Amino acid sequence: MSDTYDEPELAGYEPHGAKPLRSARAKTFMRVVVILGIAALVLPGILTTYGLAKATAQAACAANVAYRAPSATGANAKFELFGQGGIGWQCYSVGAYGGDRRPIAPLGLIPTYPSQATLPG
Repeated sequence: MSDTYDEPELAGYEPHGAKPLRSARAKTFMRVVVILGIAALVLPGILTTYGLAKATAQAACAANVAYRAPSATGANAKFELFGQGGIGWQCYSVGAYGGDRRPIAPLGLIPTYPSQATLPG
């Protein structure tokens, strides 16, 4: 092997110097397109997950209210950061106890239907 080893692909290569390959305007445009593309890929998944969690929380809340407050006229599930059970879905009865909205049960971050172990005896 010789001491002056040159890559054949780089033979005759002249660097561009101080001039960048792309203008600042082109870089900004590409960054915007990439950010919009990532948002377009991620946002539908987030919205679908939220919609499914909301439907599950509403159904689990209706089951909880039917068992714990049979006189209630409805159930309402809301996602709260500072609810009685911490961060997560909170279940409220509607129309029971003289028409007030009363907390029934915390459903957690991932709402599930109540099991026999979680229901009071």
